[in-house]
Amino acid sequence: MLARRLGSRGRSVLAPDLPGHGHDRTAPLTRVEDFADWLLNWLDRQGITTAALAGHSLGSLIALETAARHPQRIAKLILIGTAAPMRVAERLLETATNDPDKAMAIVNRGSHSVRGWLAAPSPTGLWSPGLNLRLMERQRPELLAIDLAASNDYAGALDAADRVRCPTLVVTGADDRMTPPAAAQPLVERLADVRVAQLPSGHAVMTEVPQALAAAIDNFLD
Repeated sequence: MLARRLGSRGRSVLAPDLPGHGHDRTAPLTRVEDFADWLLNWLDRQGITTAALAGHSLGSLIALETAARHPQRIAKLILIGTAAPMRVAERLLETATNDPDKAMAIVNRGSHSVRGWLAAPSPTGLWSPGLNLRLMERQRPELLAIDLAASNDYAGALDAADRVRCPTLVVTGADDRMTPPAAAQPLVERLADVRVAQLPSGHAVMTEVPQALAAAIDNFLD
């Protein structure tokens, strides 16, 4: 949805399926650092020498690590629903391993603001919590536990922020309970060239306020 909105504004947008995600059937990766290496190789395979990177939640950490490792390749960086560190409750990690369906319900509940739960369908015509849960249920059952552990175990966010050289946009959800705005502040303080956009949403920024997010990204890229 966000890719279509940015594409309609004249942006060239690519949204790859990470290993083991979406339609990709290779083995999932377990470390943010390995995802960053994979992403650079993916850019190489597409013939892309310079790009703006955007990532949400775990994806924000992957984008951050990639920009830190390859500053000459990343022109701008967009971190959505991010945190440093991005700690995950031990109980949720255990539930994701032992009862994935229950963990998906917990994550889905925590991803949306009260507005997201009670509001009429979003501008996409879809009810955000239902859409989010259906997307999670279509993935491999073990994938949620792997991704949560990768976020929880990544200890290099602040060091990576020190090495980022490109302009960075940090997008937070005012009602985000999973990565609240305060959790992004350590990154904001370490990034050399940063601006912050806070939007009226929970963690599921892309589905709760897609128009506002697309506008924030579009303005930043300009």
